[in-house]
Amino acid sequence: MAAKDLYHEHVKTALEKDGWTITHDPYRLKWRGRKKMLIDLAAEKLLLAEKGTSKIAIEVKSFVRTSSLEDLYNAVGQFILYRKALRKTEPARDLYLAIRQSVYDDLFDDPNEDSLVLEDGIKIIVFAPETMEIVLWIPPITN
Repeated sequence: MAAKDLYHEHVKTALEKDGWTITHDPYRLKWRGRKKMLIDLAAEKLLLAEKGTSKIAIEVKSFVRTSSLEDLYNAVGQFILYRKALRKTEPARDLYLAIRQSVYDDLFDDPNEDSLVLEDGIKIIVFAPETMEIVLWIPPITN
């Protein structure tokens, strides 16, 4: 089994604090029916307004290499492959990339550059590792 990201447990705890139930750790997928992929976490949350369930899968990325851009290349590529596989097997489950607040501030929090989120549909969970809490959902998730 692949090693867990440095902040895996932080994100898991943050999701639980936010009312999510962890259903898979990890969430197993197959690429083209034969290659195995492991998304870090899967979770569900009861939606009272809709009387249904919201399902998500979360890929945790630590961004600890010397080049945050190299980490970004790898994270986005992995996200796209996982999203494609997930859409075939469980299209109702949304995929999110979980990153620390400092990574978000460094790479994403620029009003002039949000194409990864808007144009490419990368969904992001921003978390604070110190408090193990979710700071921001991009796009915002509704309960």
